[in-house]
Amino acid sequence: MTKTILLAIFTVAVLLTGTIATPMGLIESAEALKSKGNSASAINSKKVCGDRLCSEPAPEVKTEAKKKEEVKSEKKSESAEKAKEVPKKDAKAETMEKSKETASLKVPKTVTGVITSVQDPGQGHEGHQLAIILPPSENTYRGHLTYTATENVQLVALHGPLKAGMAKGQPTWTMDGKTMFGLTFIDKETSSGVWQFTGNAVALHTKNSEPFTVTYSVTYTENPVSEKVIRGTITSQQDPGIGHETHQLAIILGPSSGKTYSGHLTYDASEPVQIVTLIGPMSKGDLTTMPYWTPDGETYYGLVLVPSNAAGSTVFSGNALALHTMNETPFTVSYSLVLTK
Repeated sequence: MTKTILLAIFTVAVLLTGTIATPMGLIESAEALKSKGNSASAINSKKVCGDRLCSEPAPEVKTEAKKKEEVKSEKKSESAEKAKEVPKKDAKAETMEKSKETASLKVPKTVTGVITSVQDPGQGHEGHQLAIILPPSENTYRGHLTYTATENVQLVALHGPLKAGMAKGQPTWTMDGKTMFGLTFIDKETSSGVWQFTGNAVALHTKNSEPFTVTYSVTYTENPVSEKVIRGTITSQQDPGIGHETHQLAIILGPSSGKTYSGHLTYDASEPVQIVTLIGPMSKGDLTTMPYWTPDGETYYGLVLVPSNAAGSTVFSGNALALHTMNETPFTVSYSLVLTK
């Protein structure tokens, strides 16, 4: 009897233990599933959420600002790559190259040939003929021309281009009515000769409509604008010299004490002028029998006054250079000047 009771109690205990253990196992399995994540089959992976399966992660939505930032970043990367490909410039080599180019311009060049004139392309010159020896250049030519033509010709040099408003009565030349040049026009009434010149272009010209032929040799240098290469257009003012109060003076190189200028000037003025060169300063006692010029009665210069035409070309040496008239009304002059000292 006692054995029977004990067996019954043991059986009940075993059954109770199994009943409690089963829920605990289920709890552990549930916790394990949570930690591992749900399987695709457990979350209806075939369901569609918009343009993707619900099981797929949502794509990143890029804002306009984000897109612009990415494009900017890409461009920076491309620029950086291109910069790597471009070889670095050698500043010293560039400077040397420019110096060589400038020096090569100053080396005298000689050109010889035979050319036939063509219709002058300048406005107002349509019935004239022109033989271009040296074409328009931003540099200033200086040299000499030897020529012989089939008829009498005029010598032409251009100066400029002129700045706006600087065409004030002096002869000018233009192809389009906009770009203006001062025009030096010298008629020696001869078919041959030698001419020293400065200017931005050089040519031979006739007022006839029939072409002419010219044989020539020109030796020249090209000179970039600098302290020694000057071109410009100026209007005269009252001569400041004592005794010259009713005269007009266009100063090209002002008086310089102890500095002597020498060079070549080609010019065209609105009326005939005299070429003035001053030499000094000098003692008044040394100039008692010589022409002189003084602005204040204390500083004196020897005065060289050479009559000329409205256009011309000359070499000079002195302590000042100017163009002069004995009239009271102002004149205008365009010129090209190359100093050799």
